Amino acid sequence: MITFKNVQIKYDDFLAVPDLSFEVKEGEFFTLLGPSGCGKTTTLRALAGFLEISNGRIEIDGQDITHSPINERGMGMVFQSYALFPTMTTRENIGFGLKVEKRDKKYINQRVQEIAAMVDLTDDQLDKNVSNLSGGQQQRVAIARAIAKKPKILVMDEPLSNLDAKLRKTLRKEIKDFQQKYGITMIYVTHDQEEALMLSDRIAVFNKGNLEQIGSPDEIYNHSETEFVCNFIGDANAYTLADLTKMNLNTVELESYDKFYIRPEKVLLSKEDNSQLRGRVISKEFYGMYTYYRILVNSIEMLSFQSESNLEQFEINDKVTVCLNKLDILPYKEGGH
Repeated sequence: MITFKNVQIKYDDFLAVPDLSFEVKEGEFFTLLGPSGCGKTTTLRALAGFLEISNGRIEIDGQDITHSPINERGMGMVFQSYALFPTMTTRENIGFGLKVEKRDKKYINQRVQEIAAMVDLTDDQLDKNVSNLSGGQQQRVAIARAIAKKPKILVMDEPLSNLDAKLRKTLRKEIKDFQQKYGITMIYVTHDQEEALMLSDRIAVFNKGNLEQIGSPDEIYNHSETEFVCNFIGDANAYTLADLTKMNLNTVELESYDKFYIRPEKVLLSKEDNSQLRGRVISKEFYGMYTYYRILVNSIEMLSFQSESNLEQFEINDKVTVCLNKLDILPYKEGGH
């Protein structure tokens, strides 16, 4: 549905995005993920029409929209700051775009009620000034306003970053449920790895204006194609070939690589002495639903993630058997791939 073809974006002499090509499918929740300054918001702004690209083309449904005005791109937008009109009521904010289009009052009222029901806003909230709403309610108003004109595509730039952690988790689920229920094509920008993994059908990981990897959450996390993606997405134990040899792993197939990573949840622990790979618990961090253990194995530290549902729990100085599967090792050559 959306296609970027060799897109280049410059700010004066600064090359923000050198050469970007990717496709987004219709009805897909597609996330642009990366650290600050990596080019994800720049890419979103180019798609929405706020930035002119210096080379390449952007297509929607096969039509070139590279130089189309913002209002002709068929997109709804939700910004980090929500960009609501503080002196207007919720109802007026949601219907603002329709009013600008000079739609009749009956249609606007009907559409506002319809949209309010979709995003769980009550009649009482509709008649309140938006400045009197909570952060979560304002976020719903921003989404409602963005979809009032029935856009094909909804773009969202860090829409939850100003909310507290508990509310962010609640609204993540609401956004995902809403997107799936109505089949809207969603382009979502975030620097939050957990948010991206939970929400997305596919994720595009950006680094310094370049795409490191595009894939499903499972592919991005469990089969990271580059060292940058591996380090950016979640925690990982980092090792050299010599370290793996000390851990009694068969490294013959890995000798062409330079760096190796193992996700903490792949490091399994047991109190049974049934393996040559024995270690000692040197620290324990309890987080409620899970616990992080640091294990010392043959002078090498390992981080192990254990769910609280596990039958076995461990204390500092406990001797443990460490179980590793060679298939869980993510290997990379010098230079990141």
